Amino acid sequence: MIYGKYEEDILLREDREGAVFLTLNRPDKFNTLSEAMLAALQRELDAVAADPAVRCVVIGGNGRGFCAGHDLREMRANPAQSYYQSLFRSCSRLMQSVVVLPVPVIAKVQGMATAAGCQLVASCDLAIAGQSASFAVSGINVGLFCSTPAVALSRNISSKRAFDMLVSGHFIDADTALEWGLLSAVADDADLDAVVANKVQQILSKSPAAVRFGKSMFHPQRQMALADAYDFAGDVMAENMLSPDAEEGIDAFLAKRKPIWQQLSGN
Repeated sequence: MIYGKYEEDILLREDREGAVFLTLNRPDKFNTLSEAMLAALQRELDAVAADPAVRCVVIGGNGRGFCAGHDLREMRANPAQSYYQSLFRSCSRLMQSVVVLPVPVIAKVQGMATAAGCQLVASCDLAIAGQSASFAVSGINVGLFCSTPAVALSRNISSKRAFDMLVSGHFIDADTALEWGLLSAVADDADLDAVVANKVQQILSKSPAAVRFGKSMFHPQRQMALADAYDFAGDVMAENMLSPDAEEGIDAFLAKRKPIWQQLSGN
């Protein structure tokens, strides 16, 4: 089903057999992250986090661009430090919600992704872009260093490359973004939907429990010291081994048959 739930349908949601597709729908504004858009995305991610039936999320944008970052007109209409602090806290909460969501999040990028739009790409677990996509953290061009986007960007690409993008505002193309680690794949523009759908199906074919175990450990361990990371990962893997899906998967492998995964429930 497809439905829009927010003011002027600025965010669309489609559910397909365990996958949720969220589409930023302000094409005339290059899908900028207005207050309303941030709130709409946050509500959907909170709902997904509480729903054991969801197994994957795809975030895309309608129109010629993925997302051009914050709504600068809205920001200039509210010239108060307290407003800006609240806005950036809301955006930071959203980006962290993507990271801690219990299921994989894929950015499907067409056209340009700039500033907080590039930050959103960097925050997703996977990012697949069309060949014509481009990326920048270009706030510096209007006198604003992209400080919060820098947090996500510098966790995807090297610090020198990230700082160069941040201090120069220059764009990189999709192939460069792939080489640098901002993207996980690049597709011909005409094939972008199909490539993303194939990646979703790959995820949906795996054990729902194992994917959630994996997401729960992957990002936290990156912030740990090596020994602590191994201790944490070992505990998660031991718990995963005791799950019904691990038992089923190993038994199926040994018996040379296809596994039948358990569906998660909220009970």
